[in-house]
Amino acid sequence: MAPCKESSIFRSADMSLCQMLLPTEAAYECLAHLGEAGIAQFKDLNEEMSTHQRKFVNEVRRCDEMERKLRFIEGEILIDEVTIAATTEHIHAPLPRDMIELETSFEKIEGELADINKHTTSLKESHIQLGEMSQVIARVQDMLDMDNTRECASSIISEQLLLDEEQGKDRALTELKLVTGMIRRDRVRALEMMLWRVGKGKVFVRSHDADGEHDRFDDDEKSVFILFFSGEQLAQKVRKICDADLNKVIELTLEHRRRVITAAALSIYEWKIKVLKMKMVFHALNMLSIDVTQKCLVGECWIPTSDMEEAKAALSLGAVTAGSSVLPILNEMAHDETPPTHFTTNKFTQSYQNIVDAYGVADYKELNPAPWSIISFPFLFACMYADVGHAIIVLLSGLTFIIFEKRIASMKITDEIFQIFFGGRYIITLMGLFGMYTGFIYNDFYSKSLNVFQSSWAADANNNSCWEWQGLKNVEKWEREAALKNQTFEIMLDPIYCYDKDAGPYPFGVDPVWNLASNRLTFLNSMKMKSAVILGMMQMTFGLCLSLANHINNHSLVDIFFMFIPQIVFLACIFIYLCVQIMVKWIFFPVDQAWIFGQFYPGSNCAPSLLIGLINMFMMTPRTDGFGEFKNGTVPYNVGDDVNLDDFANDPDCSLSFWYPGESIAEKVLLGLALISIPVMLFVKPLYLRWRHLKGLPIGGHSHGEDDGEFSFGDVMVYQAIHTIEFALGCISHTASYLRLWALSLAHAQLSEVLWSMVLDMGLKIPGWFGGPMLMFLWINFACLSYFILVMIEGLSAFLHALRLHWVEFQSKFYSGNGIPFLPFSFEKQIRIVEGLDN
Repeated sequence: MAPCKESSIFRSADMSLCQMLLPTEAAYECLAHLGEAGIAQFKDLNEEMSTHQRKFVNEVRRCDEMERKLRFIEGEILIDEVTIAATTEHIHAPLPRDMIELETSFEKIEGELADINKHTTSLKESHIQLGEMSQVIARVQDMLDMDNTRECASSIISEQLLLDEEQGKDRALTELKLVTGMIRRDRVRALEMMLWRVGKGKVFVRSHDADGEHDRFDDDEKSVFILFFSGEQLAQKVRKICDADLNKVIELTLEHRRRVITAAALSIYEWKIKVLKMKMVFHALNMLSIDVTQKCLVGECWIPTSDMEEAKAALSLGAVTAGSSVLPILNEMAHDETPPTHFTTNKFTQSYQNIVDAYGVADYKELNPAPWSIISFPFLFACMYADVGHAIIVLLSGLTFIIFEKRIASMKITDEIFQIFFGGRYIITLMGLFGMYTGFIYNDFYSKSLNVFQSSWAADANNNSCWEWQGLKNVEKWEREAALKNQTFEIMLDPIYCYDKDAGPYPFGVDPVWNLASNRLTFLNSMKMKSAVILGMMQMTFGLCLSLANHINNHSLVDIFFMFIPQIVFLACIFIYLCVQIMVKWIFFPVDQAWIFGQFYPGSNCAPSLLIGLINMFMMTPRTDGFGEFKNGTVPYNVGDDVNLDDFANDPDCSLSFWYPGESIAEKVLLGLALISIPVMLFVKPLYLRWRHLKGLPIGGHSHGEDDGEFSFGDVMVYQAIHTIEFALGCISHTASYLRLWALSLAHAQLSEVLWSMVLDMGLKIPGWFGGPMLMFLWINFACLSYFILVMIEGLSAFLHALRLHWVEFQSKFYSGNGIPFLPFSFEKQIRIVEGLDN
């Protein structure tokens, strides 16, 4: 059993710069086995040489010529619509001595097909010409009756010949000449007009449509024509030529071509792979330098440290295969270069890695965002796509790709759009699962709510207090039930009147009664907007914590103490503080009067306005403490007692007051810490780097003002200023950017409701027998519109917005994406690129 490789999904794999010494007689086989392993990225040691100066340039040209011949043969195979057999067996790279045999085979097939094409073209042209002549002879007799001939004579012979009518006609018949032929049917009218102008009316034209089956090698629709004028006809010559029959010769030629094409189709896939591998090996050999002794080739390559033993085994196997008595040597080199970035992925994590790499390849040993995106990406997508019904469709689509994964992969579909969907099948599946979860949270199923648990609101006709508020208390119970069922009035849910505190909130998700309330959007918008801010702040804070992991890995104390800590302080003092307020407001503030933090809270009208409160915090606006005062100036009640509202002087601006003890001092402290953190981020690191430079100490990778070893304090200061301003302003803009979680969720829900009410609901209300067929028709329209608009278009929109949130709002906190990708010398990778299955 092969040893388990070190996981390198969280950080890029350790890379080693290696030098290899390959015996000349075994170099080809050694690189061929490395290509099969796909674990080495070669450095070009002959960059100063042009393409024509390299050692194996002739072999590369021969491979190019073989590829040209294979493209010609493949084109001929596709013309004949013959299926190309693609083998699943492993195809080894051919040896250099096999090149002559391949060249001979390709040249023979190419020459044979070229000759067949040349002779077939000539024979088809002759066949078409003779077929046209046969059509002319077959149709001309019908048009050469006496009446037509006399009519032509009447229009052609001059008036002097018509003095004696019978004599003139007889003479016309003896002197009349004609020309016959075939012409495309759409050009008959143009021919008649041209002859009328040129002959001044002395040329008489007759035409007749051909039967359309005169020749199977000619697809044009044609007509037979006869021109009557003075001259000799060539009918005898045409009859003699038409006696020849080329059908048999053409059939035999095409049958031979078919045999050649069929035989080539069985082997062309294998030939293409062999030539491709051979060409790749020669290209790699051209990147190696020749030892002064001319007995070995020297190369340098990047290899993952964990794959060193596998690389040595591949080189040794190549030498044994070539029959070399000298084994190749692979040594690790000391270097100060930046290694390429390589992550170990599988078919599940590869799709997430592709999303990250589309933004930029990670720096060497930089923390990889892909593992964290496995959960956060589909979840943020689901927050914008929260509908159980639509998410089920997405889930089933992803599961279909996964279940039939092997069969679909074997089909090798090269369509780019299909490859994107198939490659992201695991992402699509998770997006569907999370979409179902958030759909249950928002209680949205094709714009309708599911009443799984009993509602705590006025969902039945027994809640007299709520019906009194609605003005329906004094009616019979059955009348209330009918009004509720038929929705003959608007339900404005007020928690003071319509909420049953003893029953408690709905156990899971949004209460379904909100689907009937006219103030539904007011409630849902507030909930979704605040949830979006909390989720966004959680992800941005987590991104900052990941930056700490990068600083620790880089052993950069200055970044830890004077970048990460000020950043987290700035974020916490303003935005995390806002999120804490939101959650405290959700938890502690009830729908009616209560005692909050030792102060009497008269009702929901005094609930703190958090956004305006945050603005007042920055403006340091003076505010009152609490939600109001008792009229006599004293507090005649103990905390927790029921209060008579007549004794309480309610403040109309109570929502803008300080709502917890010491809030004024706390906000000033938080604002001060946030302001102090900005100059710390701006000045400390540049001054520290300048101090190290003046002391002659190494600066390392902290400075962005180094150019060829020179330290520029001005460049470092400008970069740090840009970074600080970007972070400070980004905290505001990024927090606002997460509101797209609320906006797109609202748009998706409203579009779904519009489709339901304007399409499907119409069919449900049609009475009589006609309602059944109309409901089926409208249901089909509803299903199609839902799929194309809400599943496809809205799904793509939510996907792109989730992509933006990860690339900008999340990854900008810890990820630079300026690394060098690891591009190994791999046969498998290149074959997939050639077949259009990979980029």
